Amino acid sequence: MKTTEAEFGKKDFTENGETTRVRDMDEEQIKALVRHQMRVIRQGAAELIGEEELGEKLRRSIMTGKPLTVKFGMDPSAPDIHLGHAVALRKLKQMQDLGHRIVVVIGDFTGRIGDPTGKSKGRKALSDEEVSANAQTYQEQIFRILDREKTRVRYNGEWLEHLDFGQVLELASTTTVARMLERDDFQNRFRNNIPIGLHEFFYPLMQAYDSVVLEADLELGGTDQTFNVLMGRSLQRECGQESQAVLFMPLLEGIDGAEKMSKSLGNYIGIDEDARTMFTKVMQIPDGLILKYFELGTDIQPEDLDKVREDLADGGNPRDAKLLLARTITELYHGEEEAESAESFFREAFTNRGVPENVDALQVILDRGNLLDCVRPLVNGGYVESGAGFRRLIAQGGVWKNGERVKDPEERVKAGDVLKIGKRRFVRLETDM
Repeated sequence: MKTTEAEFGKKDFTENGETTRVRDMDEEQIKALVRHQMRVIRQGAAELIGEEELGEKLRRSIMTGKPLTVKFGMDPSAPDIHLGHAVALRKLKQMQDLGHRIVVVIGDFTGRIGDPTGKSKGRKALSDEEVSANAQTYQEQIFRILDREKTRVRYNGEWLEHLDFGQVLELASTTTVARMLERDDFQNRFRNNIPIGLHEFFYPLMQAYDSVVLEADLELGGTDQTFNVLMGRSLQRECGQESQAVLFMPLLEGIDGAEKMSKSLGNYIGIDEDARTMFTKVMQIPDGLILKYFELGTDIQPEDLDKVREDLADGGNPRDAKLLLARTITELYHGEEEAESAESFFREAFTNRGVPENVDALQVILDRGNLLDCVRPLVNGGYVESGAGFRRLIAQGGVWKNGERVKDPEERVKAGDVLKIGKRRFVRLETDM
């Protein structure tokens, strides 16, 4: 069920091509609509605080035609977004499809302090230039997921820069040092005599003040942002507003199924990666993460997820569910045509053990006509880290030529041969010799 913000204004809701006006709904239909929206919002979430309040906000929203204001804050500190970062953005997209107003707050002002969350020491502040560059990159990436026309992007410097000293003191008076020291990171630093800058105490207060300015109805955050986000609920009450509900999204494990998704660990799926790489990486996740990736990495409706869950419980082949998952995720970022092409490539290369036709070309000069002539071009092309690493990969059985495993580093090669490097890299050799 998707509802546009315009439809909220008309008090109309569209489902399966049929439009229903709120004034024509009876009490049970309104309750059913609230239940549906609550189910979409809760799906995959780690925790929802203020659930009863949110249900009432949704009911009021439906009756008045006024969408909820959903806040999501981003500090522009690390601009490359992978599927783990996109978990919250996908949830925002689901609420956007329900017709609610999404406000993304870029922390240009708070980014100058640096979020101390999870840090054993003070975090280095960003320069204005770094904040500006990272914020631009963020916007380019978040609009791969969110609808640009329906998303409001605000910079918290718009209001934080204009607070006078009296207002800052008034803001500081709403909490205590004891409350701040409830944070694990502050508490640990205090116990271990690691300095805590007074300005760091203002970070959660400023993030909370964002919620006051926006009059947020709901805020999304990761489980590592619990203290900061809950501060927003407290400050809204202090300022005479209704407290925002808070939705915490869990961390997503990487394709290794062990650690949280991270570029430094190499277990990530980047949202800017090409379709073939994305599809192949999704197919590598453990079977036990299929449902979680559906919940957190796609926009699947709860009813459709129920079907996948039931099929797996009834003995369905996890590989079929994973193919659907890979196709769904790849289509979200690359479109239907590229997703279909990526699936065909995967089936040919990995399922049928064939040699795919459309692969990268690599220019090589064959002095001796063997595989070692390809080492330098492979390193330069980023297919392997080093010559020694390439030899180790051969010894481990990780290099294939035209569908056959390579055992000898001096294997003969010629123009047109296709090498498979590791689990998912293919390259076709091109040479005039």
